[in-house]
Amino acid sequence: MTALSSLVWLVPLLPLMAAAATGLHILFYEKQGDDAEKIIGTIVSAASAAAFLLLAGLGLLSLVQGAPGEVVAGRWLQAGDYRIGITFLLDGYSLGLAVLVAFIAFLSIRFSINYLHRESGFRRFFMLLSLFNCAMLLIVLAGNAPLMFIGWELAGLSSYLLIAYAQTRRTATENANRAFVTNRIGDAAFLLGIYFSFSWLGGADWQHMAQATVTDVHDDLIAGSFLIAALAKSAQIPFAGWIALALEGPTPSSAVFYGSLMVHAGVFLLIRLENMILHAPLLMMFLTAIGLTTAVYGWLSALVQTDVKSSFMFSTTAQTGLMFMACGLGWFEAVKWYLPLHMAWRAWQFLHAPSLMHQIQGRQRLAPQWLRNNAWLYNAALRRFWLDPLADASLLRPTQALARDLCNFDDKVVNRLVGLPHERPLPGSATPGSSVGHGQGVAGRFMEVLARGLQWFEEHLILRGGGESLIAGIQRLGKYMQQVEILLGQPRYLILLIAATFVVIL
Repeated sequence: MTALSSLVWLVPLLPLMAAAATGLHILFYEKQGDDAEKIIGTIVSAASAAAFLLLAGLGLLSLVQGAPGEVVAGRWLQAGDYRIGITFLLDGYSLGLAVLVAFIAFLSIRFSINYLHRESGFRRFFMLLSLFNCAMLLIVLAGNAPLMFIGWELAGLSSYLLIAYAQTRRTATENANRAFVTNRIGDAAFLLGIYFSFSWLGGADWQHMAQATVTDVHDDLIAGSFLIAALAKSAQIPFAGWIALALEGPTPSSAVFYGSLMVHAGVFLLIRLENMILHAPLLMMFLTAIGLTTAVYGWLSALVQTDVKSSFMFSTTAQTGLMFMACGLGWFEAVKWYLPLHMAWRAWQFLHAPSLMHQIQGRQRLAPQWLRNNAWLYNAALRRFWLDPLADASLLRPTQALARDLCNFDDKVVNRLVGLPHERPLPGSATPGSSVGHGQGVAGRFMEVLARGLQWFEEHLILRGGGESLIAGIQRLGKYMQQVEILLGQPRYLILLIAATFVVIL
């Protein structure tokens, strides 16, 4: 291992540090303007450029000395027989793809500096874009499934927040929730695949998984779990509906997320699982059918779009569907070549979209005549084959209902047990009646007595002893915590906490 390859851990860390620095700038410097934009643009661009140059140096060195292979940067977790290392797999393919990812991210950042000039969310956008850059580099370079899952989750989180970039627009926030909820199914399947890998293979390192031999059933379960994660992340049928809704975000984020980088993460995951998929014929048949169906869906939907971004997006969906179909047919070598070429092409198309819109202004784009003559097929393509209402009925509304049930459980059960009022008060409003609620049951009565005792102690000893400032501070803290509790009761924050919990556990 060369000295340069031992520094590979800096590649995802540099954009992560840029995201942290941007976040600190948002917290401690309220002033916005050209000076702030210049500082943020310099920090983010420098971090992205440094990551690219480091990867480019590793790539050039590998042409002379060969690819470094697996690089161990440290140990993440060890519990009994379970060991998870901070490892990076620098084989020839992942190293070359990482160079391309870093270059596209750098170009998108430089493009965004002028594109979002004097936008109110300028700093927030670049913080999230840097976080996404870190996530994609982790996905491509990770030497094991748990480390890739960290990048997988960070990409999903930054995607969710950038879809809802225009926070005052209801459509943007609703589409962000739809995309986030849909991708959680894939994330759960990814975790299940990690669990199966540790249980039946003894580890989740990509090289170990490629060489390990298990029964056909275990092989199908492991590869099938990761396959569901890949289908959701790359927006394949039946998860294809969310990616068209994700175009609510700014054009630069659409370019790197859904045009060139994140949408291909599922294909890259399949490439990592090549040996396992080749030993699962039933899974290959399923993968071929899903890829073909998605390709036809994306092709027909793209023909009826009237805006540039949607047309590009459905075209991208069709092409990724072809890649999934090729993996199902066993043509992994062809996919390995096609993936980076398609990434570069889509990045150029999406970044060129604003200029193209000016060039074709006033021109009307019509669907082909044969499609317009088929009324049913044309209507189905216009309605995107009804995938959006299907996703709402099967994913979004059940999640919202679960969040409401949890709030009701908190109000009607938990609050009664601890002696709090049964109805959830609004932030800053006073609780009607007594300052101590009436509890029910043994636990509730006990908490009521304890609360009254603490109230007596507060009023007779602390307040009369000159502790007014302490009481005021406690009251302010209580109001803040009350507001935090109400916020956390909302579905979007609940889902974020669940995703954050997955990351912390791993």
